Amino acid sequence: MSAPDFIVHDDTDTVGVIVKEGITAGAALSGWVMADDSRIALEAGDDIPLGHKVALGVIAEGDTIIKYGHDIGKAVAAIAKGGHAHTQNIKTKRW
Repeated sequence: MSAPDFIVHDDTDTVGVIVKEGITAGAALSGWVMADDSRIALEAGDDIPLGHKVALGVIAEGDTIIKYGHDIGKAVAAIAKGGHAHTQNIKTKRW
């Protein structure tokens, strides 16, 4: 198997973390699910920088974002499957 493009903790996560540079819109992505050593295939909907998040499915405005098994905030705008999930569309629930 080739190295993954993104990493996911388990099937409760709603986003994966990009671990390769140069991800561009339309790219076929392979994700590694750490919990069970499985793979997920996605198409990147946007250019996504290294270390940023990719939506694993459609995320509606107001939905909780789960990364590595933890609630990291809520979507403040809809995010398409394969879309770039970051500070432009995710905010903490603390403030």
